[in-house]
Formats: sequence, C-alpha cells, structure tokens
Amino acid sequence: MNFLAHIFLSGNDDEITIGNFIADSIRGNNYTHLPEKVQKGIILHRAIDTFTDKHPTFRKSTKRLHNNYSHYSGVIVDIYYDHFLAKNWLNYSDTPLPIFTKNFYALLESNYGLLPPRIKGMMPYMIEDNWLLNYANLDGISGVLRGLNQRTGNKSKMNLAIGDLKEHYTEFENEFTIFFAELMVHARAKYIELTDQ
Repeated sequence: MNFLAHIFLSGNDDEITIGNFIADSIRGNNYTHLPEKVQKGIILHRAIDTFTDKHPTFRKSTKRLHNNYSHYSGVIVDIYYDHFLAKNWLNYSDTPLPIFTKNFYALLESNYGLLPPRIKGMMPYMIEDNWLLNYANLDGISGVLRGLNQRTGNKSKMNLAIGDLKEHYTEFENEFTIFFAELMVHARAKYIELTDQ
C-alpha cells in the first residue's frame, strides 16, 4: 500500500503513524535508536506490506498490469488503491480527508527530527502539492505516476498507467474494496498485538 493507506491504518497513535510512514526509508533493523512506538509503526508497516503482497485480490490487480509494467505493477497498484481510498474516504473515516491530511502534515512538521533524510527531502513537495488529498482525483494520480516514472529514468513507463486505470477502473475499484476490508482487519489485529505489549 502507498502513503495514505499506511497512515490511515496506524490508528490514532502519532508515533506509530510516524513509524508506519517512514518505514520504506529504513533498512533492515536500523531503527532501534528510534522511540519504541515509532519502531512499532515500522513493524506494522512491514506487516501490512507482507499481507498486501501475498493477497490474491491484490495479485489479481497486479496481474492485469504485468505485461506492460513487469515488476513495477505492484507499485502502480499501490497508487491505484490509495486513489480509491481517497476517493471513497468517507466510507472509512469520520474525519474529512482535507482535515486528515492537514493534521498529518502538522504531525510530520512537529516530528521533523525523527524523519530520515529522504523523507525530509520529500516532505516540502508532499505538503506544498498536497499529495494525499490529490490522490482522490485522476490528475493527482497521473502526476504521481509521472513522478515515479521519472525516478526510474523513464524506463518503467509508469506514466502510461493512468490509461490502464481508466480502462479498467471498475475492476480495480471493486478489487480495492474487497482487499481493503480484509487489510483493515489484519492491520487492526497487528496494531493491537503491538500496542498491548
């Protein structure tokens, strides 16, 4: 899953949210210097990713893209699924998405010292262009895919994946809905396991 889903699945704990958000920038067990709950957020993130990568519905979505995008298919579906989460946000949260995203950006700024260098470099652009809110519209998703393609030296052709999303929009949305219901249960159980210790 991509940024928005990971943040949402962190419950209401600020430190777990920070850990879940920064986890992709942390290698191996190079996190033991961080506060305990931030560490638990990293562990939660990895549990979410493991569940996602093995899930048959997620794999069904990636298979639709594999011929065109090969090993980038999973990254693309992560982006698609964040789009559907943002688009259907009020089905999952009582807090409107603009407020949720504003609160998250404030959380990042107040915990700046905990952020890895890559996140610190990305954060101003994320906030200025309001990536999380813009996941809800296709122009925002198109921009994310263009940016990812540029980061691969234009080799991945991920910029073209907006066309695949439009062509198979209903199928991807239905798959997201099925998958995310199960992911929420899994992530909540993992959250309880980590925070009850």
